[in-house]
Amino acid sequence: MIYIDLFLGFLKVGLFSFGGAYAAIPLIRDVVLYYGWIDDEKLSYMIAVSESTPGPLMVNMATYIGSTMAGLPGAVIATFTVVLPAFIIIVLILAVMKNLMDNPYVQAVLNGLKPCIMGIILAMGVNMILQSTVISGTAESLSLNGDTRAILLCFIFVIVYFGSRKVVKKGISAITLIGLSAIAGIIAYGV
Repeated sequence: MIYIDLFLGFLKVGLFSFGGAYAAIPLIRDVVLYYGWIDDEKLSYMIAVSESTPGPLMVNMATYIGSTMAGLPGAVIATFTVVLPAFIIIVLILAVMKNLMDNPYVQAVLNGLKPCIMGIILAMGVNMILQSTVISGTAESLSLNGDTRAILLCFIFVIVYFGSRKVVKKGISAITLIGLSAIAGIIAYGV
């Protein structure tokens, strides 16, 4: 039964995830919470680990969750299922790409999706910040977390990220930022 749940859950993620991995995080969250595979806290840790490891975030998360729930077969099923819709869509798009990209309706749809995707990513980011730094518990029993170290580190890294764009044209790289945050986490929370 877990194999069918993994297949259906990650097929849903693969089919309805537009805008990349960060836009898929809310959908992944809904799926894993619906099936009870992991809780919000473990999901936050998984996002951090998936971002730090090589490969696409969504695939890393599917592989981890599948492996956690059903071992190697679960990892294979979840990974295969999450990439299957994108693979099929890309193959179909490549077959008719020249005609599609010149079509004004397709351009209008793509332009209309951009603000939606940005909103989803922003909402998920704000939700993660609140869950990690300010709010803890479930919807029935919310309490203030007040983790001042996490709030301070979040604030510092926002300044570092946007401040680096003023100093260096391209800004700080994501890899450097992840490394700095790992060091800051070790310093702030101990080893």
